[in-house]
Amino acid sequence: MYGLGRILILTGIALIILGLLFIVFHKLPISKFPGDIIIKKGNFTFYFPLGLSIIASIILTIIMYLIRK
Repeated sequence: MYGLGRILILTGIALIILGLLFIVFHKLPISKFPGDIIIKKGNFTFYFPLGLSIIASIILTIIMYLIRK
């Protein structure tokens, strides 16, 4: 249970940092990545951040690799 507690605490800290980054850097054009899917029809808009998801996955993979090494 010690390991699970540690993982939960680290995840919580990472989410707090991510939330603060969203608050501080809300003016960045984060929704303008190539590969993002945007469908607009009338008053309906569907946005799927595929490009951002891939970039975030690569960054998190590198961070997890460096932490475990």
